[in-house]
Amino acid sequence: MHLIDGTYELFRQFFARPSRQNSAGEEVGAVRAVVRGMVSLLEEGATHVGIATDHVITSFRNEMYDGYKDGSEIDPDIASQFGPLEEGLRAVGFKVFPMVEYEADDAMAAAAAIADADPRVDKVLLCTPDKDLAQCVRAGRVLQFDRRNNKILDVEDVIEKYGVPPESIPDWLGLMGDSADGFPGLKGWGAKSAATVLAHYGHIENIPLAAGQWEITVRSAAKLADTLANNLDDALLFKTLAILALDAPTVDNVDEMLWNGPGDGLAEWAERLDAPDLIERTAKLHQARG
Repeated sequence: MHLIDGTYELFRQFFARPSRQNSAGEEVGAVRAVVRGMVSLLEEGATHVGIATDHVITSFRNEMYDGYKDGSEIDPDIASQFGPLEEGLRAVGFKVFPMVEYEADDAMAAAAAIADADPRVDKVLLCTPDKDLAQCVRAGRVLQFDRRNNKILDVEDVIEKYGVPPESIPDWLGLMGDSADGFPGLKGWGAKSAATVLAHYGHIENIPLAAGQWEITVRSAAKLADTLANNLDDALLFKTLAILALDAPTVDNVDEMLWNGPGDGLAEWAERLDAPDLIERTAKLHQARG
């Protein structure tokens, strides 16, 4: 089972290649690259694929915290490709989860939980380097896959990389902050100090609010404890922002993510994307899979 962060892939491809317009003057370079990349995934053997996208950047989290990311700084040439990305992927035959009230990360987490609960599924690959998704990793079963660097993270790899197990990732982000999502964390709490404390206490709620009660030695412990005591509500809010919502709307079962060949609109989209190769490649795949 491959679960893809389509929005991440769109941004990555946009900044990795020159601007490309089709004959109608539409910016389509990043969409074309993402769609071709997803077809390559099928050619490599993927069978069940779900692609999550941010149909809009805002979500329910913007109502919880004013500083949360809102997409106001996104390049218009990227924003204009959000809709075409979803439509182009559907034309190729992929199951797409376009998020409005939720985020693409939520959709990936929700779909991973559905797949994890299905005994027919051998392994779930969360195809994104986003540290948020590390909270979903389950030993030997739900893994994070950085396709760009060809690196897979299991539980022990998450601990090695971040200093905390998957279940503590929201707490870690709550303390140190996440600039990509627009919340700052607590002043003075960095990745190392947060990991050291959480490796022992597990969750923010378990951390004593007085350094004299800490059972571990941490640099500037008194200052960190004081900051936490005075800003506990903020820390818990930021943690909540980092917890992925498993009730995001995706699929009812994993069968919906089986690729069964291209859709009826592929010819039109292949022309629009200046990518006639998509027709031959998907037809060959469909024929091979019967």
